[in-house]
Amino acid sequence: MKETIEIIRTNTHHKDFLMLVRALDAYLAITDGDEHDFYDQFNKLDHIDCVILLYVDGIPAACGAIKPYDRDSAEIKRMFTTEACRGKRLAGKVLHALEQWAAELGFSRCILETGTRQKAAIALYERSGYRYMPCYGQYQGMENSRCFEKKLVGSS
Repeated sequence: MKETIEIIRTNTHHKDFLMLVRALDAYLAITDGDEHDFYDQFNKLDHIDCVILLYVDGIPAACGAIKPYDRDSAEIKRMFTTEACRGKRLAGKVLHALEQWAAELGFSRCILETGTRQKAAIALYERSGYRYMPCYGQYQGMENSRCFEKKLVGSS
């Protein structure tokens, strides 16, 4: 039987997003190791109004968010797929939905940071047309940070 996938736009107050973010933070606390506190301070939910939730058969399975970085750039934040749903290319669907939303809001590119330990995330971004860029803002000089950018098609 084919799974039903639903994608919705919401905000950081949605209970399913908050649940997925708690799981993401627990995962990152392990993978980031000693650097978790540094990265965690930049992953707060304030100033994030645009959230994508992806459901599989009515169950929250993946999420992501965007927030303005500068006049031209939306920053991708809080990308996560539950362990049970990994390997189904759901994160790519979330990423695409975030890019569309960013373009609708008038941004001409998306930027993001991920850690070198996040091999699946790096593969997703490369597969989705993101290119390495110099680390920006607070990530400058962080050995385990990798920053990416992608020009958006259809932005106004």
